[in-house]
Amino acid sequence: MADLSGNWPDSIRGINDLPRDQKHAIYQTLIPETLLTMCGIDPANHAIQAESAVRLRCPMGSNSVEISVFHHAAADPVLYLHMGDTFNYQLAVLMAVVNDPASPRFNVDVDENGQPNNLGIERRNIPAELSAKEAGLAPGQVRRGLRVFRAALPIFETFVSKLHHDLFLIEPLFYHNAIIFERYGFAYTRGLQKMKTIHQEFLLGGPLRARLDESTPFRQADAWQTISGRSWAIHDGILGEPLTDLQMYKRIGKYAAIQTFPDAIW
Repeated sequence: MADLSGNWPDSIRGINDLPRDQKHAIYQTLIPETLLTMCGIDPANHAIQAESAVRLRCPMGSNSVEISVFHHAAADPVLYLHMGDTFNYQLAVLMAVVNDPASPRFNVDVDENGQPNNLGIERRNIPAELSAKEAGLAPGQVRRGLRVFRAALPIFETFVSKLHHDLFLIEPLFYHNAIIFERYGFAYTRGLQKMKTIHQEFLLGGPLRARLDESTPFRQADAWQTISGRSWAIHDGILGEPLTDLQMYKRIGKYAAIQTFPDAIW
């Protein structure tokens, strides 16, 4: 086991330039122990029956890292984390996904011809999305989540602080992601007013509320009442444009107390 007691680099690029064993040991601190136990992964060698269950993509010279944790029962990673350095030396989470390997899979990440579609952002697979929606999932979810974010956040904050940063950035891909991040104390660098406007326009008399006309299965009249209902309607194009240019940040040990959808339910 590599010695992690010394000072860590202050960037992903710096970690990636370390010797293999040392950088792998640093990145493996991001994997919650509860997830290892749940997946039957040996914490000593991060393997299931001697077969590697943790994959790291962190080449020397790169300013990003991809961490994938697998369960033997599913081809999808149970945990996928992609993060990197920004141009002004901040730390950004580019994507974070946690999947329940025991739950049904919905192919919303490919179009009806089986081609990757950037989680439905580029081209949608309507039959798969309908099935996912009926199962209680939100846009972009291929499986139900494991609800480990609350336990994982302090682990990630510790990692960030050891890189000598006091905050990190994240860009929510969907409306529901932004609302969930708000609940965990994130604030906005971009998009706060847009999120407030969306909430107001979903209220009685608002233009988004009026567009919930049941013209598609994703625009049910009561969709405004829930996080997932709003997210599906927005994914369905109810804004008239994609929901983009949202960026959030979390200060280490701080809770921002922002609610753009007060008292929201899933």
